[in-house]
Amino acid sequence: MNVPEEAKERAAKLREVLAYHAHRYYTLDAPEISDSAYDALYHELQALEAQYPELAREASVTRRIVGEAVPELTKVRHAAAQWSFNDAFTEEDIRAFDERVRKALLAGGHLVSTREVSYDLELKIDGLKVVLTYEKGVLKTAATRGDGVVGEDVTHNIRTIAAVPARLARPIDLIAEGEVYLTRSGFAKLNEAREKAGEPLFANPRNAAAGSIRQLDPSVAATRPLGVFVYDVAATSETFPKTQTEELDYLATLGLPVNREHRHAATLDEIFSYWQKWQGQDVRDSVDYQIDGVVLKVESRAAQGALGYTGKAPRWGIAYKFPPEQVQTIVEDITLQVGRTGRLTPVAHLRPVAVAGTTVARATLHNEDFIREKDIRIGDTVILQKAGDIIPEIVAVVKELRPKGARQWHFPTHSPLCGSDGAIERVAGEAAHRCVSADSFDQQMHKLIHFAGKHAFDIDGMGRETVRVLMEHDLIADFDDIFELTKDELLALDGFEETKTTNLIGAIRAARTVSLDRLLIGLSIPHVGEETAFLLATNLETLAKLRNASADALARIDGIGPIIGASVHTWFGKVENQELLSRLTKHLTVRKVAAPVGGPLAGQTVVITGTLPTLSRDEAEAMVRTAGGKTAASVSAKTSFVIAGEAAGSKLARAESLGIRILNEAELLDKIDR
Repeated sequence: MNVPEEAKERAAKLREVLAYHAHRYYTLDAPEISDSAYDALYHELQALEAQYPELAREASVTRRIVGEAVPELTKVRHAAAQWSFNDAFTEEDIRAFDERVRKALLAGGHLVSTREVSYDLELKIDGLKVVLTYEKGVLKTAATRGDGVVGEDVTHNIRTIAAVPARLARPIDLIAEGEVYLTRSGFAKLNEAREKAGEPLFANPRNAAAGSIRQLDPSVAATRPLGVFVYDVAATSETFPKTQTEELDYLATLGLPVNREHRHAATLDEIFSYWQKWQGQDVRDSVDYQIDGVVLKVESRAAQGALGYTGKAPRWGIAYKFPPEQVQTIVEDITLQVGRTGRLTPVAHLRPVAVAGTTVARATLHNEDFIREKDIRIGDTVILQKAGDIIPEIVAVVKELRPKGARQWHFPTHSPLCGSDGAIERVAGEAAHRCVSADSFDQQMHKLIHFAGKHAFDIDGMGRETVRVLMEHDLIADFDDIFELTKDELLALDGFEETKTTNLIGAIRAARTVSLDRLLIGLSIPHVGEETAFLLATNLETLAKLRNASADALARIDGIGPIIGASVHTWFGKVENQELLSRLTKHLTVRKVAAPVGGPLAGQTVVITGTLPTLSRDEAEAMVRTAGGKTAASVSAKTSFVIAGEAAGSKLARAESLGIRILNEAELLDKIDR
């Protein structure tokens, strides 16, 4: 089709004007036209591109929202290695960091006087790291940090964020790093809408942002109030700025969104003053994004280059974290919830309270011994905090505020959660209680959720609500039923439109090929987690060998032992489990799992405790296994070293008493890299 010159010129001008106003609105926070005026311009361009498809450009703002779902998130190998900052929590930590910086620069001959060291202070945005790659000024890829070497391609979702320019101000090659966040105000509105729709609420803005960016369907991200702040240049075809402050200015001149709330600090007192200012909740509430600390970066880029990196962390920067927020609330009730193995966990129902940016109404009480140790009673005023800003945790009871009517809670002997007879028993030698029977709806639902979860079969779209609906309609009762679901059955259910149903059926089809360790994880065999499943899969290789292995043979596997060996042998010996496996494996192709040969952690046993800065427990344990090591749940004389994060507890104390080496996340990554 011949496109009139007038239409070509109009489309080009509209793209230019829309890009300008998007930058004014999202980056500079200084809009020059109303929202309705912007929308009118946008729809005019959209109509022109629909009338003349030849006018469509990848760089067009209309291409940032794509309605079709992509089949999967592909992997991207980073051209520039990614890193995360080490954490500091006290003034002593910052003084020690500053001393290390100055000593290293003096020793290397990079300083004449320590007075030459200064820092740029930036707010630490609580979001998801993103790496933006531009070629000749046009956005080519956007990827998550991933493991620092390989991330996920999320370009389709990042294009929906108007603050991210599809084209830079100059046609240069650039790799820039930043943080995707969900606005605090938008987060509140999003959860209000989800509550009205009967959907589960997001835990916090960070999780909502990460979930939005990792969606397959970009239309989801397009509806979320997402923003981006870019803060570092990893590579550029132009001359690098000489200082960190100039680097931020440089990024802004290219049209990238930069957080202007940062400052230069020449002294430690200036650092502490800035941190004190922003750790106050009233100041943090003055901005529409969540922050959890202040990042210090050595101002001179030459000094940064001289200091370099250790493992995955720079020696020239550190994250000065705010202390975990603590609040007071009241325990209104204590109830039970049942897990996939029948284990019962007491849960405190709290008077709703805002903590670390989210409203909390429940907190796990772990077990009966935990309740007794802290003497938690119904009616008590308690101190609540978010461990690692994620998990609600009761840390203490304010006994001075205990009312006269406060009631002690005791573990019941029966519960409707436990199926037909409802009987509860305490596990011998443990603090845990469990259902005697295994036929309850809730317990089976948890098993199915776990089976479909990311650590087992990873069936995207089969979360809690989907499993519940399928069980309530008698479409699934056990694992094998999942693979017999049909499209027609799903389409007959409320809420299952064509796209959702097609995606779920496709995810189930993809899950038919599974590694043996993930199959074992999904079966909910008592005492079998990721590490145990990996050991069983690499030592016995096939289900047939597992079925035929004696309890003694299983126990002799290094890292298994008699308790787990007996548990696995008992599970495989039950007729109902054998019948389940026979039905299930008709649908599956089960791959063998090869144990890593050698590796930097070969022959070493690692215990991980506390909340790590960037890695989840599962991610850290997987990295240890890939490096040839093995993980353990408890510290013993056989432990090679312990990886300790924030809020590390008794395991850390045990390691210190045994003289076992303690490492942080960055040091673990450094060992694995060697």
